[in-house]
Amino acid sequence: MSVPRTPREPDPIDALLSAHGLRRTGAARRVLGWFLSHPDTSYTHAQLQIAVPTGSADGTPGEAGAALDRVTLYRLIDRLTQVGLLLCRVDANRVRRYQSMPVSVHALPHFECQSCHRDQPLQGALQGHSFDLEAAAQHALQALKALGYQGLSLDVAVRGVCADCATAAQVTSGEVPQPATLPLATS
Repeated sequence: MSVPRTPREPDPIDALLSAHGLRRTGAARRVLGWFLSHPDTSYTHAQLQIAVPTGSADGTPGEAGAALDRVTLYRLIDRLTQVGLLLCRVDANRVRRYQSMPVSVHALPHFECQSCHRDQPLQGALQGHSFDLEAAAQHALQALKALGYQGLSLDVAVRGVCADCATAAQVTSGEVPQPATLPLATS
């Protein structure tokens, strides 16, 4: 008695690449797979060269068995950015950072620390206010489209000193950090 075969489900990475008109090469699968498995982290080109594992996206050797050379990686992330699968931001030091672009998001707010240079997403920190930001981004993009602009994306960057660096600076200078408190409402 044979077991009936079920049709093989399409690979979601292959489906995304095909839907955006890109070839489904081993390199494209590895890079897009890496971004999709690390959605809240942004990477520079150099960090990607180190981070993206060798081998194909499904772990089998083959065309993608070797490490990606820097030119192939650059061209690939450029194509992924052009079709809207990646978000490219330029930080305060003019370094390009890439991150996977959620389909439903038109503005991906992030915080860049001017001390430690960490790049952190702010969606969680904004909590209920992220809808306000999304609405403002949608309005701005629609207004620009009405003026004839095309291929738009919006980058919201907040720059300053993160809480960790601010606390470390206070401890180093001898100040005792105080916990943040909210003012109490009086009636």
